[in-house]
Amino acid sequence: MSSSASGKLKTPQAASASSTSQKSEANAQVKPLVLSAATVARAQTLLSAAAFLSAFVVGSALHYKKIVKNGVAAYPDEWLPSVSATIGDWYPERNIFQILIALTASPRFAILILTYYLNKSKALFFVGILRTLSCGGWVYVTSSDDGLAHDVLMIAYIVLNIPWMVGNILLSQGRNVRRRRSFLASAFFGALVPLVYFYIQHKVHRIPGAYSYYAIFEWSLIIFDVIFDSISEKELKEAGTTITLGPLGTDKDAVMESSKSVKEKSDKSLKTFSSAGQCGAGLSFASDLYLSYVFWSNLTGLIPSLFYFSVWELGIAGQELALLSLLSPIFLGAFSSLGSLLSSRTGQTVAYIIQFSSLFAFYSGSPFNRLIIVTFSCVVMMQRETVLLSGLVRGEGPQSGKPLGYWGVVTTLGFIVSSLSKHANHGNNPIWPFIDPKNGGYNKIGLLFAALALLEFALRPTPPSLAAPSSSSKTQQKPAKQSRPSVFLNASVPLGSLLFTLHNLFADPSSIVAASWTGWEHGAPRGPLPHIHGSITMVTMSLGLLLGVAGLSYSSTRGKKNPFLSVPWFLLGAAGTYGMYKERNWEGYGSSLVLALVIFSAAPAIFVKAAQASRASNDDREGSAIAKESSGQIAKTWTGAMFVYILLNLASIFTVAYAFVPGGWVFRERTDAVLTAQIVCLAFAFNWPGLASASSKVSFAITGIAPSGKKAAYTALALVSSLATLSTLYRTPVVAPTPYQPAGRIVNAGIWTVHFGINNEGHDSQRGMRDLIRDMELDIVGLLETDLHRTAYGHRDLTRVMLEDIGYNVDIGPGPNSHTWGAVLLTKFPIINTTHHLLPSPGGELAPAIEAVLDIYGTETTVIVSHNGQEEDPLDRELQSTELARIMKASPRPVIFLGYVVTKPHAPRPNPYEILVKDGNVHDIDDEDHDRWCEYILYRGVHRTAYARVSRGIITDTELQIGQFVVPPPNETITDDSRESRYIRAFQKDLPKSHWFPAEYLGNVESGGKNGHFYHVFNQPLYYKIPKQSS
Repeated sequence: MSSSASGKLKTPQAASASSTSQKSEANAQVKPLVLSAATVARAQTLLSAAAFLSAFVVGSALHYKKIVKNGVAAYPDEWLPSVSATIGDWYPERNIFQILIALTASPRFAILILTYYLNKSKALFFVGILRTLSCGGWVYVTSSDDGLAHDVLMIAYIVLNIPWMVGNILLSQGRNVRRRRSFLASAFFGALVPLVYFYIQHKVHRIPGAYSYYAIFEWSLIIFDVIFDSISEKELKEAGTTITLGPLGTDKDAVMESSKSVKEKSDKSLKTFSSAGQCGAGLSFASDLYLSYVFWSNLTGLIPSLFYFSVWELGIAGQELALLSLLSPIFLGAFSSLGSLLSSRTGQTVAYIIQFSSLFAFYSGSPFNRLIIVTFSCVVMMQRETVLLSGLVRGEGPQSGKPLGYWGVVTTLGFIVSSLSKHANHGNNPIWPFIDPKNGGYNKIGLLFAALALLEFALRPTPPSLAAPSSSSKTQQKPAKQSRPSVFLNASVPLGSLLFTLHNLFADPSSIVAASWTGWEHGAPRGPLPHIHGSITMVTMSLGLLLGVAGLSYSSTRGKKNPFLSVPWFLLGAAGTYGMYKERNWEGYGSSLVLALVIFSAAPAIFVKAAQASRASNDDREGSAIAKESSGQIAKTWTGAMFVYILLNLASIFTVAYAFVPGGWVFRERTDAVLTAQIVCLAFAFNWPGLASASSKVSFAITGIAPSGKKAAYTALALVSSLATLSTLYRTPVVAPTPYQPAGRIVNAGIWTVHFGINNEGHDSQRGMRDLIRDMELDIVGLLETDLHRTAYGHRDLTRVMLEDIGYNVDIGPGPNSHTWGAVLLTKFPIINTTHHLLPSPGGELAPAIEAVLDIYGTETTVIVSHNGQEEDPLDRELQSTELARIMKASPRPVIFLGYVVTKPHAPRPNPYEILVKDGNVHDIDDEDHDRWCEYILYRGVHRTAYARVSRGIITDTELQIGQFVVPPPNETITDDSRESRYIRAFQKDLPKSHWFPAEYLGNVESGGKNGHFYHVFNQPLYYKIPKQSS
C-alpha cells in the first residue's frame, strides 16, 4: 500500500522541479524582444523636436501677434516669439507641447539609465536627474503661471547643462561622438553671451525689437540642447547596447556576451576617469587651482592694504616698504636649505599654513595689524610658490606627471578665477583681508575651502614614478650654467611684466571696460558697460588660456616652438595695446580684448620659461637635491621678476599720484610710457630670430601638460566662462530705476567725496554708502575720488552694490587712463547725454567733471559733478572754476551743480566761489551757511525746498551734502527768482511729507543718528517754501 502510494505521489521538491521544467519549456517557445537602445534615443529626439516645433507652428498660426508682444513692444517691432511665450501662454499650443513633453519623459529617463550603464558615473547620472526635473519645472510652470519660478528653473537647467555637457564630452565613447558634442556644447555656451546682451537691452534699456533678437538665441539654445542629447543615439548604436524584454531563455549567453562587449568598450573609454587614481587627479587639480586662487588673492590684496596709509597721508607714509616682501625669494639664494625644505610636501604644507594667516587677517580691526599679517604671509608665500612653480617639490614635478606647463596653466587659471570672484562679488575679492563679512566678504567660506584644499595636498600619495630614478635622471648631465643676463632678460623681465600686466589690466574684468568708457549719447551708452560686459572680458581671458594650453600641448608633443610665442602673435598684442591706449568705446574695448587674448595665450609659456630658468639642470628631477642646487637660480629669476613688477606698479601709480611723491612729475600722465615699458619687457619672452635663450633648448618632455591636466583645464575654463555670464545675468537689475517721489516732481541730489571707497577702519565702504544713500532717498548722487581701477585700490567699482541693490543709471566718469581721482554720477532718471571734461590743471592733479543732461520728469536738466584741485594749486582752481562757470552759463536748461570746490563761501575771485556763482549764473544752495570748504551745491532754474548736511560716520573723511529741488514741468520756467522768493524758510511740518528727510538721523556724536551718521552743522535739515506763482 505504502509502496504503491509512494509510487504515485511526488515530493514537493519534485513538484517544484517539474513546474520549473514546464515553465522553462514554455519560455523557450517565447522569444525575448530585443530593442536597440539607439531607438529609444531617437524617440526622445523626435518627441522633443516635435513638442517645440508644433508649439511654434501652432502658436504662430493662431496667436502670432499675441506671442510676440511683450512688456516693451509689440508687432511689428517684435517679430519672433520667445520660447516661454510660445510654449506657455495660449491654448492649444501650450497643451500640445505639454502632452508631447510628457511622452518624452519615459525615453528621457531610459536614456539616463542607459548612459549610466555605459559610463558608470554616479555623479553624471545625478546631474542628469536634476537636469531633467528642472526641465520639467520650467516646462510645466510657465512664465504666465509664475515668472520667477519659471526663470529660476530655466537658469538652473542652464547651469546643470555645464556639468552635463562637459561630463558627457569627457566620457564620450568614440572620437566622432566627442567631437560633435564638443562643437554643440561650445555653440550652446557661446550663444549665452548674445542671449544675455539682448536680454539686458530688452529688460534694462527697454529697446523695442531687442527681445526678438534675444528669442533667436533662446531658440538656438533649445536646438543645440536637443541635438546634443540626440548624439546619444550614435553612441548607444556604436556601443551595441540593446534592451531585452521577456525571458532570457536560450538568448542568455548572447545577452551576456553583448553586456561583456559593452563593458569592455566602456572600460576602455573610461580608463582615465573611472579609476580612483584619476578621480584623485581631478580632485588634486581642483585643490591646486584653489590654492593658486589664494596666492593671487594674497598678491592683489597686499598693495591696497598698504596704500590705505598712503591715501590718508596723501603722500609716502612708510608702509610702502611692505612691497619689499615680494622680493623674499632672494632668501633662497642666501640660504639654500630653504629651497630644500620647501621641496618636500611637508615643508610646503607648513608654509601654506603660515601663508593662510592672511586669510585670518579680516578678524583684526586694525589696518596696521592686517598689513603686518599680510606682509609676513607674502614673505613666506613668495618663497614657497617659486619652488612649487619651478617643479621642484617632490611629488609635484615633471617626474610625478606634473610638467612645468601644468603649473603655468594652473597659475594662470588661478588668476582668472580670482578675477571671476571679483566680477561675481561687486568688484571685491571675497577673501581679501580688508573685505570682511559685513562688507561683502566670504572669508570663513574661503578659509574652509583653503583648509580642505591643503588637506588634500598634504595627504596626496607619492606617485609610483618616484620609487625609481627616471630615465632622464639616469643620464643626468651636469647642470646647464646660465649667464645672469640670459636669466634676467629672458625670464625675469618678461615674467615681472606679465605679473604686472595681469594685475594692472585684468585683475577685474571691468577695468579695461572702464578705460574705454566715454559716457552716454542719445539715451544709450556709447560703449560697453563695466557691470555688464565684464563677462565678455572673462570669456576672452578663458579663450586666451585655452589657446595657451593648446600651444603648450602642441610644442611639447611635436617638439616645435609654441605658436603663441611667435613674433606675429606678439605684434598682434602690441597692436591691441596701442588700440587700447588710443581708442575709446567699442573700438578701445575691442583692442583690449585682442591684448587679453595674446597675454593669456602666452602666459603659461612665460611661466614655463621662468620655471626652466629657475632650475639648475634640464632634467625632470624633483625633491631636495635639485631644489638645493636650484636655490640660487630661483632667487635670481624671481627676485628680478618681482623687482620689475614693483617698478612697473609704482610707475603706473605715479602717473596719477605724481603730486604726492618726490619726483612724481616725471610720470605725470605717462601711461603711454608705462604701457610701452611693459610691452617691451614682455617681448623678451617671445621667439625672436637669433635671440633664442638657453632655456629654450631644454627638452620639451618636462615643459608640456599631461592630457588629464589639459582636460581638467578645459573643463575649468568652460565653467568659468559660464559662471561669468550667469553671474552677469544674476547681478544685472531687471527693473529700470525710478525716482523716489515722482508725484511731487521732487529731486534729492547729493555730493559725497568717498575717499577711494575705503572707510576709516580700512574696509570697503560700498554697503555703508548704499545704506545712507538709500535712507536719504537720493535720486541723483555725485561721488568723488572713485577711480579705483588701479593696483593701489584693488581695481574696484564703487557703483556695483548701489546699482544692484538700489537701482541707478551710472556714468563712471573719466577712466583710469585719464589720470584723475575719479567722479561718478548715479541717477534714478534717464541719462540723455554725458560729456567728460578734464579741467585745466597746469600745476596739480587732474580735475575730472561730468556734464550730464538728464530727463527729470520730462524736463531736460543739466547736472554737473566735478572734483577741483587742492588748496596748494590756486591757479588750477581758478582755471577749473572758470571752465565750470562757462559750462553752466552756456546751458539753456535748469542746472544742478554738485562739486568739490575748495573755497570759503563768498570768497572773491580768483577764489572759485565768486567765479562759479557769478560767472556761472547759479545760486548757492544756502549762502548763509558759512561753515563750508570742500563740497558745494549750486543750482538754477529749479525750486530748492531742502538742504541737509549729514556727518561722515566711518565711511570717509567728508560729509554728505544733500539738496532737495522741485523741477518745473516742461516748457515752464521760474518767473520770480529773487532772493526773497528763494529764502522763504519753513518748518518741516509746513511741507508735505514727501519732502521730509528721515527722522532717525537726528542726533549727535554722543547719541542718536544711525550707523554713525547724523544731521550736523544745523542739527537738522533746512526747509524752504516754494513761493506762489513763481513759475
